[in-house]
Amino acid sequence: MRKFIVTVNGKKYDVEVEEVKDIASEKKSQEETASKSEVKVNAKSTPVEVKNEVKDGFPINAPMPGTILDVKVSQGQAVKKGDVLLILEAMKMENEITSPYDGTVISINVSKGASVNTGDVLLYVK
Repeated sequence: MRKFIVTVNGKKYDVEVEEVKDIASEKKSQEETASKSEVKVNAKSTPVEVKNEVKDGFPINAPMPGTILDVKVSQGQAVKKGDVLLILEAMKMENEITSPYDGTVISINVSKGASVNTGDVLLYVK
């Protein structure tokens, strides 16, 4: 078994990969050429479905698991460092997710009521 770090939508996962060889036994001619490899991947966590895949910009990640109570910005909106982008409820407390820098919101990947995990990409600012 080999261990790898795989990045999916900007989120890193530790995975273990095991190669399993299966030899077809129906025909002798197929036995020589029909070795199949199967890969089993066991990720420690499941990625969240992202609405808009963005290659540019800086991701704003969820600092903790919770539920999105409100999205305070819209796509294309200019934001300044410290502006409130989202309200995230975690452990019955409302947390303001603020912009760490000036820029423009280029993608919003969550909506009101969505559940998020630590590290999930909430939106992108460029």
